[in-house]
Amino acid sequence: MAPDGVQRTRFSPIRRRVAKHMSASVQTSPHVGMASEIDFSGVDAERDRIGTAWREREGFGLSYLPFLAWALCRALERHPRLNASIEGDELVVFDAVHLGVAVDLDHEGLIVPVVSHADRRSVADLAREFRRLSSAARERQLTPDDVNGGTYTISNPGGFGTLFTIPIINQPQIGILSTEGVHRRAVVVEDDAGERIEIRPVGIVVQSFDHRAVDGAYSASFLRELARVVATTDWHQQLDQALAPS
Repeated sequence: MAPDGVQRTRFSPIRRRVAKHMSASVQTSPHVGMASEIDFSGVDAERDRIGTAWREREGFGLSYLPFLAWALCRALERHPRLNASIEGDELVVFDAVHLGVAVDLDHEGLIVPVVSHADRRSVADLAREFRRLSSAARERQLTPDDVNGGTYTISNPGGFGTLFTIPIINQPQIGILSTEGVHRRAVVVEDDAGERIEIRPVGIVVQSFDHRAVDGAYSASFLRELARVVATTDWHQQLDQALAPS
């Protein structure tokens, strides 16, 4: 006899597909999770500078995601074995980055539309395409071309203020990156003048990777490069072109 207060809810078709896909991934790949902190000071400065003009022109806000995705593509250029799949006993490395982005469907499941040739796109182009794909996903208007061909995936729970998430690899890919909430923290800054403490926006990113394809040192090198690109890129130059009069 069932105890009082129990409710039984049959999984929806979307939830069943997600459950099957996630279970198969865990059974297929030896998962390793690895995290790194990223200083988003430069990104924050650019979002503050351009945010109002961007929203007025584009109709939506400029999040951290397109900045991080642009930097991720640069890091994958130097770590191509993460932009790959396993076929039998071979590693298939792709020349282009077709970036999947996990979209939540009102807590009923996930779908992963794909930004094709993300490595060729600007921050502004990525922001617009993420917006288009996420809107189409939630309105159930994605086409087959929108969800096929991904070579690496990014998950973005950070909007909920998360601290640390170990994502499950989106088969048959090698890696997936979870982007966590960006929080203001006291950090030690070192330069020619010595050491000092500053308050900076810092976020954690967590990569899960398939240990059959790469080892921890390779993943760590990728995460270090990702953090470097985010912290040192001239975002001002990147975004000014996007708002130039057409």
